[in-house]
Amino acid sequence: MPELDIPHVLQADGLVTTTIAILLFFVGRRLNQRFAWLRRYSIPEPVVGGLFCAIVVGVLYYGFGRQVQFTLDARDVLLLYFFAAIGLNSDVRTLRQGGWPLLILVLLAGGFILLQNGVGMAVASAFGMDPRAGLMTGSVSLTGGVGTTLAWAPYFTDTLGIANAGELGLASNMLGLIAACVVGGPIAGFLMQRHGIAGSGVATLEIGTAYEQEPRARLRYEGVLHALFWLNMALIVGQGISALIDLTGLNLPDFVGCLMAGILIRSIGDLLRPRVGRLWNWPAIQPGVALISDICLGLFLTMALMGLQVWLLQDVLGFVATVITVQVLLVVLFTVFVVFRLMGRDYEAVVVCAGFGGITLGSTATAVANMSAVTRQYGNAPQAMLIVPLVCGFFIDLANALMIGVLAG
Repeated sequence: MPELDIPHVLQADGLVTTTIAILLFFVGRRLNQRFAWLRRYSIPEPVVGGLFCAIVVGVLYYGFGRQVQFTLDARDVLLLYFFAAIGLNSDVRTLRQGGWPLLILVLLAGGFILLQNGVGMAVASAFGMDPRAGLMTGSVSLTGGVGTTLAWAPYFTDTLGIANAGELGLASNMLGLIAACVVGGPIAGFLMQRHGIAGSGVATLEIGTAYEQEPRARLRYEGVLHALFWLNMALIVGQGISALIDLTGLNLPDFVGCLMAGILIRSIGDLLRPRVGRLWNWPAIQPGVALISDICLGLFLTMALMGLQVWLLQDVLGFVATVITVQVLLVVLFTVFVVFRLMGRDYEAVVVCAGFGGITLGSTATAVANMSAVTRQYGNAPQAMLIVPLVCGFFIDLANALMIGVLAG
């Protein structure tokens, strides 16, 4: 399809874009209230609002010759805050609580990376392309997400000579993100109905509080301000960690550094708590971290989807659509027949399965959003909410970078 002649570009600056994203979140909530099937399949509200915007933007482009461009710098910052919040909420002592389920999920997700890259390379070969181009439609863009895609694209283009590597990766990431948002809830619903599994019946916690076992403190002004201070510190320290990671030659997205910084700050803060007093009072800080985390996650997902430009997929649509269709089918089958069984065949396993599509097709944010949508409907699943973010936000990013380096080298 030839590219349309677009005489007018409507540019939204950062303030306008963020304001529209907030509005779209409420649009998504209203649509979820209006249509029962969205609630039945646990489609996250930010996803509904973001996709609604992407459809409207597509109609304006193809139907009226108007291209809408959003300034999405805030989206990347929101992602850093979200991962910093995951790090701050991750008490290293809870790794022992994850136990065997955590180790099993790491092995399952790591093994799936090999399957995912094998599919991408096989389909690329079938289309007469360099098999290594298939890596951009495999774990680079799907398990790795947009951050990993942008980190690896220059290497594939400049070193491997794959000219359209960036376009392939971003197109795959767009479609994978949408698929990840859509398949999680239906997979959970299918498993619960098929195996007669009931929800926990326990009131769910907010995304950011899923790691906290102590009774929640009240949300206070000072606690929120402390939370923002330590999140900012995690971003600052994360920049230094990312710089050190770059020296090793690993191509990891910046959010990995923020995640590690959050974990480090939490560990040091808990260790020195008797000496630093009110500067580190985690029970008072944690509700503020939860609030900021929830806001950042919702706005990030909304912005990620409202910024989709479907016309950019035209040149690679056939190949990308084919490989993503195969990848999604592989994820669904692997989740239903392997992940569910090995994770225990109970409600916690169901919630893990809801998030597995986020691990393998979208991002940690997508995984958590899918699981949160399920737990709001059927009840809390504390173990799933503990291990999935740790797996897809830390362990798998490291394993993915090593596997990509081996396969692409």
